Amino acid sequence: MQTSKIVYNGELRTSATHLQSSTTIETDAPVDNNGKGERFSPTDLVATALGSCMLTIMGIKARENGWSIEGTQVGIQKIMGTEPRRITGVKVVFDFPPNHTLGDKEKTILERAALTCPVAKSVHPDILQDVTFNW
Repeated sequence: MQTSKIVYNGELRTSATHLQSSTTIETDAPVDNNGKGERFSPTDLVATALGSCMLTIMGIKARENGWSIEGTQVGIQKIMGTEPRRITGVKVVFDFPPNHTLGDKEKTILERAALTCPVAKSVHPDILQDVTFNW
């Protein structure tokens, strides 16, 4: 069964539809690669998927244990290389709400969960994953 359907709209823009939910994401080529940069680029989505996956897996672990991580934010910085043009690194910065009640044991469990998310384990090992947890 297909996960999504992608349509090329012209002008280096695509529309991707998630078939189960019918939600849509548009992408643009970035300005530094002949595009308008008005939407996420495909490589932006890869980098963003890493942070989203990590936070989702942490959310699963938190829910299983009755912990709250609501309000946690993740900042993503994608680093591009050349020859060939590709993602060479992703900086992931977690910022937890200042009023969280998690102890050192809980923090360690959540950090380990994040680092083993499916996207983290799927991206090429040459892509540096620089992850910071600001508790």
